[in-house]
Order: sequence, then C-alpha cells, then structure tokens
Amino acid sequence: METQPLLTESINQGPIDYGSHFEDGNHGSLNNDADDDDVYIQQAVIFLEDAIQYRSINHRVDSRSLHLYRWYYSRLCQWGLGTTIAVILGLAFFERPSSWSHTSDPRHRPSPWEPACGLTESIEMVCLCIFVVDFAVKSYLIGWDEFRKTKWLIGYILAIAASIIDWTLSLSMLCEETLRIRRLLRPFFLLQNSSLMKKTLKCLKRTLPEMASVILLLALHLCLFTMFGMLLFAKTENPEYNGEWESYFRDLPTSLSSLLVLLTTANNPDVMIPAYSLNRGYSIFFILFSVFGTYFLMNLLTAIIYNQFRGYLLMSIQTSIHRRRLGIQAAFVVLCCHGHTKRLTGEQHEQVQVAAVLEVIQRVQMKSYYRQAIIKKIPADSCMTGEAFQRLFEELDKDQIKEHPPKPEYHQLYLQRLQSVVCHYSVTVLGNALALANVICICTVLVLDSEKTVTERDDYLEVINCVFILFYLLEMALKNIALGWRGYLSYKSNIFDGMLTILLLMLQISIFATYKLPFFHRKEKHGLMSLWEMVRLINMLIVFRFLRIISDIKLMALVASTLVDLVKNLRAFAGILVVVYYVYAVLGIWLFQGAISPPANDSIFNSTMEIVSANYSMECGTYEQLEYWPNNFDDFASSLVLLYNIMVVNNWHVFTDAYTRYTTEWSKVYFVSWWLISSVMWVNLFIALILENFTYRWDHSHAFTVVDVERTAYQTSVQLMFREHVQEPTEDQLMATLQQHPHLHLTL
Repeated sequence: METQPLLTESINQGPIDYGSHFEDGNHGSLNNDADDDDVYIQQAVIFLEDAIQYRSINHRVDSRSLHLYRWYYSRLCQWGLGTTIAVILGLAFFERPSSWSHTSDPRHRPSPWEPACGLTESIEMVCLCIFVVDFAVKSYLIGWDEFRKTKWLIGYILAIAASIIDWTLSLSMLCEETLRIRRLLRPFFLLQNSSLMKKTLKCLKRTLPEMASVILLLALHLCLFTMFGMLLFAKTENPEYNGEWESYFRDLPTSLSSLLVLLTTANNPDVMIPAYSLNRGYSIFFILFSVFGTYFLMNLLTAIIYNQFRGYLLMSIQTSIHRRRLGIQAAFVVLCCHGHTKRLTGEQHEQVQVAAVLEVIQRVQMKSYYRQAIIKKIPADSCMTGEAFQRLFEELDKDQIKEHPPKPEYHQLYLQRLQSVVCHYSVTVLGNALALANVICICTVLVLDSEKTVTERDDYLEVINCVFILFYLLEMALKNIALGWRGYLSYKSNIFDGMLTILLLMLQISIFATYKLPFFHRKEKHGLMSLWEMVRLINMLIVFRFLRIISDIKLMALVASTLVDLVKNLRAFAGILVVVYYVYAVLGIWLFQGAISPPANDSIFNSTMEIVSANYSMECGTYEQLEYWPNNFDDFASSLVLLYNIMVVNNWHVFTDAYTRYTTEWSKVYFVSWWLISSVMWVNLFIALILENFTYRWDHSHAFTVVDVERTAYQTSVQLMFREHVQEPTEDQLMATLQQHPHLHLTL
C-alpha cells in the first residue's frame, strides 16, 4: 500500500513534478527506474480498463494489488463468480419443497425428489466460501477507508454472516426447519455484484416519492367510487335486485377488491353484468371508473414512473461517464510519471510520448476493433496532450462497422454472369417468396388434415418439402460460389439460413434411409421417430427458417436487433425483476404452501354449471371450477409461474379470491403489493425503456439501408442510450477528483 505521495504538486501551481517514489509495505522504496516505469504502465493499463468498463478507480495501485485486481476482473474470475451466484439462486428449485416433479398439479403430482440432508447445504457452503473470498479481495483492493464508506460491501458481509448462521441452524435441526431466512438473502448476492443494478435500485428508491402523489390520487379515486358503488348497489328487499350487491359490493373489502380488479380490466364486463341487466344506466358508473382510473390515472402513473426514473437514471449515467473520463485522465497522469514527458512552450499542458501510449493500448484488454480504431487515431507526432489522449477513446462510443470480405474474382465469363445474377436483390426476393410458398403449403395441408389422425394423413407433404429443400440447398451453393465461403459466413442471415438448410438436408436423408422410396402410407415406426414425426420436425424447421425475411426488411431488422439489444444491455433491469420474483416466491411459499388442497373425490357438473361433489358446491369462475390447481405456492417453480400469471393480471382476482377464502383477508396485501410492483411499476418501466432503446436505434439508422442495418453492430448500452443528454466533465473537475484518490495521491 502506498505510504508517500505518488504525484506531487498541483497542476495549478506551475509545472507538475510527477514523483517517482512510492512505497509498498513489503518492498520498500523502488530504486530501479525500469520497475518504476513498469508500475506506471500497469497503472495506466488498469485505469483504462476501468474506464472502458465504467468501474471506479478508487483502488490500490501498487504492483501486487494491480496484479490481483486484474486477475479478479478477468473473464474467468467474473464468470466463476457469476456461476456461483446462479448456483446459489438455483438451489431453491432443489431444496424442500422440491420442484422436481413433472407437474405442479397436486391432484396428479407424485412425490418429488427430495435431496438428502446436507447435499444442497454442502453446495451452498461452497458458494458462501467463494463469497467470503470475493468479499476479502474487494475489501483489500479498495482499502479500509473506502470499505467503511461502501454500504453495499458492509451489507455483503452481513448477508454472508447471516446465511452462515442460518446454515448452521439448518444442519443442527437436520434440515427439518420450516423457514430458511437465508433464502431471502440470496438475491442480495446478485444485486451487489452488478453496479448497474445498484444504480437502477437507487433510481427506483428515489423515484418512489414522486410516484406517491399519483398513487394517492389513484387510491382516492378507488375509495370514492367504492363509496358510490356501495350506495348505488345497496341491499334491497327484493332479492332479484341484489345480484350486484351479493357478488361485488357486499361489504367494504369486497367492494374495494372488485373495483381494484376492474382497474386492471380483469373482471370486465363481469362486474357490471348484474346491475347492467337491470338498468342500462348503471353502465355509466363502471365506464366512468374505468376511463378515469385505467386510461387516465394508470397511464399518468406510467408517464411519471418513466419521467422520474429517467431523470435519476441520467444522473447515474452521468456518474458512469464521469468514471470513464476520470479513468482516462488518471491513465494520462500516470503515463506522465513514466519519465518521458514534454511541456509545450508557453502552455500549461503536459504531453506524453506516443510510444508509451501505444504500449499501454496494446496491453489493455478491449475488443480488437476498438483497439484498431484507437491505434489508427493516434497522431504521428512523438507526443500528445491530455486533450488528444481523451479524444482517442471517443472511439469507444462509436458503432462498429462490419466490412464484408471482397467477392471472389472469376476469370470465366459464365461464373462472372452467375455471380452477378446471384448477388442481385431479385434473387433474395425469389428465395423469400419460395420460403413463403413452402410455409403456405404446410399451412394448407395442416388445415385440410386438421380433423385427421396421424395414421389417416397422407405423406404427400413430404414430397413437397423435398422439392423445396433441394431449392434451399441450391440457393446456399450458389451464394457460396458468388460470395465465397468467407463472404457467405460474414452475413448472420446466411449463417442462420445455411445451418437450417443443412439440418433439413440431414433429416431428409434420414427419411430416405429409413423409409425408402416411395414412402406413401408407411405408418409403421422405424427407429426413434415415425415418418410423421420426422415430417413434423421438418415442417417446424421450415417455418422457423422463414424468419430469414427479417434481415431483408429494414423495420423488421431494426425491431429484431432492438430485442437482441434488450437481452444484452437491459439485463440489469430484468435482474432486479428476478430479485423481486425470487423474494416474493420465497415469501409465498412461507405464507401459502399447502393452503389449497384439491378435493378428495372427482367432481361433476350439474345443469346449472356448478361443480357438485359429495363434499362441496362451487360457482363457476372460481379457482376450483377453472381447475387452477397447478397454480399454487407448493414449491418454488410453481410459485414463479403463479406470480407471472398475476403479473399478467388476466384472472388474477381468481387467485386472490381463492387464497383469501382458504387463508385470511390479509393475504390480499401480498397479492396487491405484487401487482403494484410487478405490473404497475416494473412492467411499465420496462416498456418505457424498450421505447427508449428503439427510439435511439431508429434515430441512428433512419438513413441506413437494410444492408447497413446488418453491417452496423450497434453498441446500444444504457450509457450510450442517454449519452447525448449528459454533460462532459472538465479537466479541472477530473484533476480535483483525482486529488481525492485514496491511493493515488496528488499533493498541492
């Protein structure tokens, strides 16, 4: 650890004398200039890698710590840590109650496989030990002073300690405990390992107060209409007019629940039918409630969530951009310590030798096309200023343009003509048209044979497919001749098309080898699959192959690439949703496991469409009548599915009503809170971010052709989506921040 200033004197007090002395607790003073130079090069490399990854530079910078730091952030180490987190989260599927059964329906579910006591606990302890090592490395690298300021690291060690204590209690009770507190703590390990997740969570926390006004207005709207509804649909002396009261407005909790569900449109128009059948005027009440609640207030809440969250997200992105600029500035400063600097005449700016910059760039871990672009931008001069050094790394914010290999040159005239024809756009259109024709043939045969069993169907569809597959093979061969195999593989659409064509050819050869020719009416099964099963698989692959048209339609290609970007770059937002799912699933198991049990006897329907059995009678539209038995909290997997069904909000009141009847009215708090978090807040936020992502890509590609969309590999990270809205830090601000570095000291 450094005990003396690494950098001395301020940039505002004349020439900077970058000191070349720093101490390490084990090595003492470094007297060898070569070793000093190597340390400065290492520091510059690490700072640039921090900048590329938007990491903080507040870590130790001595030689030994730098080696440990780079090893910790290596791909192998980070993949190992990510795998450990995935394993400890995945234990919930194996632990009691185990999810390892082919169905979650309690009427048909066999006894699931239960791991022996100590099996999952052993795996869990290995994961916890890895987390302890991870915590120790992180704490050492940032130092004690920074550790005390980092709440996430303090929470990390507390979560590990609590998990180990709970793990010990589990073993002492022979794994028979009903509650495992550590299961609630596991999502914390996922959160603390992602800086963007932590930023997102912080943004959400700051957004909540701004949401309170609309939520309060929504609650007021709900309460007022509940009062109006209870007054409009009060119980009368005539039982024929009490249908609305009896079903939906019997008391205050029932009335609130009915209108809350109507807010999500899940019980519309069922909730208004008893009153509407008596007087059409009652429909005005429900229409007014839905218009103001569902279409005005809910959409206003979505807009506020997005607007406020986007504002706080911009602040976080500003921090990320500042981290990148700070890392680049720190790399320049330590390169000035390399001992080969030169001051411009009459200027107060230092210059660093280009040779040192090139050495650093070659050692930095980054994508090859970024490295090549940065090296090309390095000036031919012997030295460069800090401003020029910063401009080098603007290449990190640019899109990658993928250049396809040149087409092969043929001397034969017929090959040149063939190449010209195959490369024409009309050939692509013809290929798509034939693919569409193949799909239409499959669809037509499926419609005509929809009422036939497998044994009654003819096999003429296989003959049709065989003809089309031969054309697909011919198309692939011609494209390889025209573009060359390197050029052919440089297009993702060709890779997709070629792989499916080869797979279809292999299946077709298997059919010929197994069933010979002709294979009409060969219904017997040979080998692993019957003829119909193989034909069905071919049909599915042909339909899937039709997706090739996406790359040939600009808007389709843009939408598809947006979806891919969402998977790659919005993982932090989905990650927090996974955390919420995990926590609510564990809570659901604790609260409702085994709460709903299926009837012992089989049920039948009577003439009034009510379920009647020897033990009970139940109305239509309920959990029992709809046979929602597989949707339960009896294990972790079924809990996740049930939470998803509630998030979709279709028939979510059926689950709420069932668990209210089988447990307590307070169970509604659990379901309503889940609906608010998942459906109202998170899904709306996710939709807004999809729009932001698509808008960004559309604005950057409206002048592109279809080929350009495929050639351009957009680096649409969250930082780049909001890049144009953030402010660049000045050099003075960067130097002021560097002077506060806990291990890289700048003294006045």
